[in-house]
Amino acid sequence: MAAHFGRRLSKGAATTAVAAVAVAALSASQAPGAAGDEHGRPASAGSSSPAPDAALGGDATGNSPYYTDLPPLKSPNPSPSSTAGEPVVRGEAEAGIPATVLDAYKKAEAELRSSKPGCNLPWQLLAAIGKVESGQARGGRVDADGTTIGRILGPQLDGNGFALIKDTDHGEYDGNSQYDQAIGPMQFIPSTWAWAGRDGNDDGKADPNNVYDAALAAGHYLCRNDWDMSTQAGLHSAILSYNNSQDYLNLVLNWLQYYRKGTHSVPDGTGRVPGHRSDDGTPRTHTTAPSDPPRTKPDTKPDPKPDPKPHQPGGGSQTPDPQPPKPPVPPKQPTPSETVDHLEDAGTAKLTAMAGDAFDQRISTRAETKAGMAVAKVRVRFTITGDTDATFAGGENVATVVTDAKGVAVAPALQAGEKTGDFRITTAVVGHQVTNVGYTATVTERAADTLTRTGDTALTCTPGAEFAEKVQVQATYKGAAAGRVAATATLIKAADDATENDKGPYFKDADGKAVRTLTGLKTDAKGLLTLPALYADDTTGTFLLQLTTPGGGTVTVELKVAAADASASPSPSPSATS
Repeated sequence: MAAHFGRRLSKGAATTAVAAVAVAALSASQAPGAAGDEHGRPASAGSSSPAPDAALGGDATGNSPYYTDLPPLKSPNPSPSSTAGEPVVRGEAEAGIPATVLDAYKKAEAELRSSKPGCNLPWQLLAAIGKVESGQARGGRVDADGTTIGRILGPQLDGNGFALIKDTDHGEYDGNSQYDQAIGPMQFIPSTWAWAGRDGNDDGKADPNNVYDAALAAGHYLCRNDWDMSTQAGLHSAILSYNNSQDYLNLVLNWLQYYRKGTHSVPDGTGRVPGHRSDDGTPRTHTTAPSDPPRTKPDTKPDPKPDPKPHQPGGGSQTPDPQPPKPPVPPKQPTPSETVDHLEDAGTAKLTAMAGDAFDQRISTRAETKAGMAVAKVRVRFTITGDTDATFAGGENVATVVTDAKGVAVAPALQAGEKTGDFRITTAVVGHQVTNVGYTATVTERAADTLTRTGDTALTCTPGAEFAEKVQVQATYKGAAAGRVAATATLIKAADDATENDKGPYFKDADGKAVRTLTGLKTDAKGLLTLPALYADDTTGTFLLQLTTPGGGTVTVELKVAAADASASPSPSPSATS
């Protein structure tokens, strides 16, 4: 049976007040400056407003509810191993992470260290988010492969106390064909998992309910946009992109600092599951040891209500007072996304780039109502499709951008890969189906417009011998070195006849046979190309070697084959000594 999180979102005054005190206490006693600004000031714990960095658009969870328990005030100090029967204090229990879940976090960190070294992602950040999102997969209730025992589902995002995100996966992941629900131990909404999902356990599929897949996906999600987790700005931007709330940011930072001070592995299924959620109306508190004195709870008892059936003067039966008419419920106002009828191109120029280069032009898309009015604050998703290795800046093939005051969303810069040809970029309004606009981009092969020989030594050889010097050329494009450019070398018949010659100098193939055309050549990173050795047959004369590249680069090199000069005086032999 799937585990569902609560239904209603409640942020009462008592909850906010206690939460603010709790976060302030932890920031002061356990993680100084962890949730502060660049000057060390603590961030506001009671505010749920997004920080500016979150305006990059979207979030992983759809702002679904999360566990709000704070870590213990006492830092963990776990022993390397525990003896059966020994009591375990609460702080050590909170620091324990189920073995399989912990392994998934560390494997994800290792993969990101290789694929995105500039991100500097610590596994403790994944652990902090995993704690807040699902209580470490509900205390590590996973099978041997890391798949959760039963699905972990957030509430349906129907706008009733939560964001409104209509179904995007036809119920494939969450079983809901009307609205999306956050899924799995890292609580991705289906529309985000569709592009962020990863195969972390190498079983050939990306499953949001598998802790290895979900942890790796979360790592890649946090590392997009070239965010660096070793900087405060990068760390905060990444966390806010996961759930766009200052409360959420503070909470994750506190768990991150707690786990950095010491953690240990516990058996799967024995981890501690938090008890308070952002949607259950209960205050956030620090977890405490059983020996700690009870904490005074705020007085939340409601004021006594008058007797609904007062005694009527003169005796007789008691009848209720007539109820006042209920005020009319105002009609629900559509969200900005719901007012969008279609997406239009906003003046995007032709998208063409050479392999390995950044595209000069960026995609601009405008969200409009049916009447053609611009719609601001709408999340537009750009997705690269087709057989290409092109990406957006940061290495991702999907980007979500919020429209500006003019209704325009500008996608991140495109980066061409090595595959040439056309590919598509599709657009969509997140959570609302509209008429979309698509774009075609083209990657052309690397080119050089100039080829020059690097040396000026005459290339000569006697019949049947090997040329002493190899031919080397420099390729440039618009004056800059042209690296990794394809080239062709051909022994031609004449300057005005590029037909392959059937006699004279030649190269050797892998079997030692004579060949007079070489294809598949490529310049190095500095634009240099050194040809294989050249050999002469028994034909004497002057011959031409021509090299060409895409982009018009051409150079012709002269080769001479002549018999040895018999009239040359031999070197005198050394005098014999007696």
